[in-house]
Amino acid sequence: MLSSHSNRQTQQLLTQYDAQLREAAELTGATNITRDGPLWRGTYGERGFVTYRDLDRLTGLALDQLIARTIAYYAAQASITSFEWKTRGHDLPADLPDRLTAHGLQAEEPETVMLGEASLLAAPVPLPDGVALRRIDDQPDPMPDLIRAAAAQERAFGVPFPTADLARRLQDKRDLMEFWVAEADGDVICAGRLELVPGTAFAGIWGGGTVPEWRGKGIYRALVAQRARSALARGVRYLHSDSTEFSRPILQRSGLLPVTTTTPFIWTRQ
Repeated sequence: MLSSHSNRQTQQLLTQYDAQLREAAELTGATNITRDGPLWRGTYGERGFVTYRDLDRLTGLALDQLIARTIAYYAAQASITSFEWKTRGHDLPADLPDRLTAHGLQAEEPETVMLGEASLLAAPVPLPDGVALRRIDDQPDPMPDLIRAAAAQERAFGVPFPTADLARRLQDKRDLMEFWVAEADGDVICAGRLELVPGTAFAGIWGGGTVPEWRGKGIYRALVAQRARSALARGVRYLHSDSTEFSRPILQRSGLLPVTTTTPFIWTRQ
């Protein structure tokens, strides 16, 4: 059972999450941003993204109309192939997921939002012999290494990795994003990003999938620790991560706390 101190700490972190990491903070690098009531709508190439801090107590028909307008907004743009409506487990109303589903959006797997002090993750982690960590975005032409990293992430997660989109985001967020890899025998075996959130004390850690034959050897933990040290050197206090069932226990053992869940709901052009 969580102590009252832990409960207070979790609530304080959740308050900071809602205040600092939603709405405009999630749309850094978007090529276009519009508003509709409580919603912030962003465009990233062929993809759209919907975020908000809360839904202004919208329920029932008014909420259905907002969802329908959002679908119509993206459907009217021929270049958009899909958009994500990012929900959180503590959002109201509780029937929002059912309403999104009723409008044809498909729920992806939920993830746990982890938050905490970057210093908790920064202790060095021993690497297996022959494994080294390297930052790849700070070179004149990072594309060859990005392609190698993308191939490793496809092996790790089993889904295509949008290399061109990532390259564009690296260019757009040159001073706000770092891309780190773990390598062995010339192959990328794990890759992950550090993304600073402008105007906040936060940075996000994303990716980190390890190829199957290297799992269970501390590679993910070492890559997290490296990114945490880099974040601290840049003045970041807190780290956050949308974590899978595999990464959550590692981050929680390091001291990050689960504050809520997040489930992407995806609209795809038919």
